[in-house]
Amino acid sequence: MAVAEINVSNAAQHFIECDIEECGRNCEFYCNLCHQRLCKQCRDEHLKSPGNKNHEVVLYQQRQRHVPVEKCKIHPNKEKEMLCEECQIPVCSRCVTQREHRGHTFTDLEIKYEERYADFQEELSKTTVYFLPTSKDLQKEIKKDVQDIKDTMTKMKTSMKTEGESLKSLVDTVVCENMKEMEKIEHSLLDDLNTQDKTIDDYITYLNNLKKELHKSLSSTEPQKLMSEKKPKIRSIPETTKPATPGFTAGQYNKSDVTKLLGKMQIPGIKAVRRKIKPMEIREIRPAPRPITASASVIRVREFKVRGVNRVFHIIQDQLERLWISDSNGNLVQADLQGNVIRKIRTNGSQGYHTVTQDGELIFTDGNMNTINGINQNDAIFTYFNTSDWVPLGIHSSHINGDLLVGMTKSGKAKVTRYNKTGEELQTIQRDNNGDEIYDTPHYITENMNGDICTSDSLLGVVVVNKFGRYRFLYRVQESKFRPYGICTDALSQILVCDGYSNTVHLLDQDGQFLSLLLTPQHGVKNPLTVCVDDANNLYVGQDGTQIVAVYSYLQ
Repeated sequence: MAVAEINVSNAAQHFIECDIEECGRNCEFYCNLCHQRLCKQCRDEHLKSPGNKNHEVVLYQQRQRHVPVEKCKIHPNKEKEMLCEECQIPVCSRCVTQREHRGHTFTDLEIKYEERYADFQEELSKTTVYFLPTSKDLQKEIKKDVQDIKDTMTKMKTSMKTEGESLKSLVDTVVCENMKEMEKIEHSLLDDLNTQDKTIDDYITYLNNLKKELHKSLSSTEPQKLMSEKKPKIRSIPETTKPATPGFTAGQYNKSDVTKLLGKMQIPGIKAVRRKIKPMEIREIRPAPRPITASASVIRVREFKVRGVNRVFHIIQDQLERLWISDSNGNLVQADLQGNVIRKIRTNGSQGYHTVTQDGELIFTDGNMNTINGINQNDAIFTYFNTSDWVPLGIHSSHINGDLLVGMTKSGKAKVTRYNKTGEELQTIQRDNNGDEIYDTPHYITENMNGDICTSDSLLGVVVVNKFGRYRFLYRVQESKFRPYGICTDALSQILVCDGYSNTVHLLDQDGQFLSLLLTPQHGVKNPLTVCVDDANNLYVGQDGTQIVAVYSYLQ
């Protein structure tokens, strides 16, 4: 694992050195034309030289990018140092005299390179900070819509099936009732007809008997006997009735009638609504109204005592320009910039364990319960989500996208995990490109303006990865003890970190280059545990074993 080790064992190596031979003083300035690092004295001498009066000397942090050296293919002994505006190609000093470039306009290649570098850096920033997260948010919204449509259609299908089954049940009931009614009518009619049939059958029997009697009388040989018999009177034919045949009127219905009964799928009457894309915040790309520069001196502005904590372990500022200050015993105090206590809350926190979101919500880690908790306006504690069997330590809310960066440990392992506020894991940072572990105890976490995640690991040093979680560098002190605690960044993307061993605050540039010991015991600092830079570029330093917060000015 690549390690940027800085030796601060002697004063001569506590800063970036001046490039002037045998100077050795602290580099504070940079000549964009000569590409030289200069101390204050050498800068003055450099500008006094008649040939250097028009040289652009700036603060080292604002140095211009040095264009990569490229030899001219036509004139190999010359370097490309000009840009042909018409042809838009780099050329050397001899190419400008060639026929194909006559009458063309030429610009210093370094100036153009710096402009293009800044343009591409700005586009990279916009892509990373706005376009990519916004597109991912839209993709999440689309996937949610897909699931919502599937859930809605499943419910509708179930409802349709239920309606159909219900109608089938009603149809079966009506048919069954009709069949029973028809059977009753049939039985009644058949009983009546059977009775009539029996009556007629009895009458036919009667007629057959009468017929026999008449035949007997007619066949007698005694006329006197026939003459003396009374003429028989035939009984009338019994009266019968023809039954009225029952009828059945078929139901008059069609598909439309059934559709009305069962319901119909409705197609939305309005067109799909165009998704809203959140606007890009102009403040992310707007240049500062005036440059903020590093001061050669540090001034102690004031100090105040914070009642309610036994020592100052962690300080952050919220959107109301108030401070949230904690100790190692779980006491959490909100105070104004003069140290007056506004609220006090009791938690189960430790080092670097609380943060404030973009919405002004206070969030802290509970290492005893493995939870990420919030505090409402009534100071009641509630849980956002848990971290399973990982013990959460430091936490930081991103001011770029609102994500939560949480340092955590488990069974000798350590990592930094990026979450959203619902507890969805977005990114896990644990190893470098070689697969080696990069954390041990990630207590304090912050985020630089370029998206770098800077972690103060008390056993390893300052671990920095980029916004994608790729390992960048480890800052630690060679041949000397170094115990980093609180960490923050400032408006120049510089990294400030407390060293509990040497009672100092180290100042690094965003690439891990040691710049200076910003605060030492000579500045009145004793056992610094936490640092915080407010919106007015004031530096707050909390100290172990005391309730005192010291405030310094080092940017102007």
